[in-house]
Amino acid sequence: MHGLGNDFVIFHGEAPLSPEAMRKVADRRQGIGCDQVLFFHDLGPGVFQYRVFNADGSEAEQCGNGLRCLARLAYDLGAPEDAELRFEGPGGIHRARHVDGERIRVDMGVPTLDPRSIPFMAPARRASYPIDVSGMEFTVGAVSMGNPHLILRVQNLETAPVAKIGPALETHPRCPARANIGFVEIHSRELIHLRVHERGAGETRACGSGACAAVVWGQLMDWLDPRVVVHLPGGTLVVEWTGDGSPVYMTGPATPVFSGVIEP
Repeated sequence: MHGLGNDFVIFHGEAPLSPEAMRKVADRRQGIGCDQVLFFHDLGPGVFQYRVFNADGSEAEQCGNGLRCLARLAYDLGAPEDAELRFEGPGGIHRARHVDGERIRVDMGVPTLDPRSIPFMAPARRASYPIDVSGMEFTVGAVSMGNPHLILRVQNLETAPVAKIGPALETHPRCPARANIGFVEIHSRELIHLRVHERGAGETRACGSGACAAVVWGQLMDWLDPRVVVHLPGGTLVVEWTGDGSPVYMTGPATPVFSGVIEP
């Protein structure tokens, strides 16, 4: 399945593969090919547990596009289309609901802004933080959507140094759990364009949790309104947030590609 081109191999079962086996599954030349490998299993009617693994075999706490795909698959497997679904994972509990067509709306939870809990090494919470990378100083936002994100504002997204600065910030000493790195170009208070270097996967076509983190930071900096259209290389999401203590809601498509059997 994929959410705006951010693609997943999803196993309906609770037993994870070894990191080596997941790397083989994610390999686009010698396996199926994907950005992340997802596992989920039923806990009861409309209730599921899930885990997320990056293409390099490392485990992630959260995946917004993956949650939408899990919800779409749960509906396709028999959950009533008008039912609210509940997903329990390392990044918390999330609820999803079918909107129309392929679109799914997910409650992504309340964002974490305390740097110690993100985790991001800083003495106190601020709206933005200076950080040195490769001899250059950048200003970033730091947000956790169940997984850690740093966000930079750029003037031209096409020429943004995603391939160079993304990996350097992902593994920066101030990011003890590594981080996803978002590059955001603000077009108006209701529209942003975004590229994301994902931890353990590199730049992807879309990142749902990254879109949420970018909107949260943009509101903290008073650049954005509570409802924002986020344009990513793979397509468009709608992200809504009403401020501190409130959950973030993300709406977008989830698209099946094929199903089958593999013996890793």
